[in-house]
Amino acid sequence: MFVAAVVIAAIAQLVVGYFYLVSGLVAPIGAVALFLVWWLALTLVGVLLMTRRSYLLLLVPVVAVTTWFGVMWFGGAVLGWGA
Repeated sequence: MFVAAVVIAAIAQLVVGYFYLVSGLVAPIGAVALFLVWWLALTLVGVLLMTRRSYLLLLVPVVAVTTWFGVMWFGGAVLGWGA
């Protein structure tokens, strides 16, 4: 059962990583660089949780996608990102 949780979390984290990468279509390059650093940090937290066999690793992609939506909304609404 834990192996399935690891696979689900890993696939979800990779999907979120794709969105972080293509954020450059809307966000400035500095924001994309910070996104990628944040994604890498969250991935390392996920690996740490995996080695401890914690099901909290399922929350890592949730935090990643929530962060992405929040920052993209803030950037569009307040900082004027977008087309």
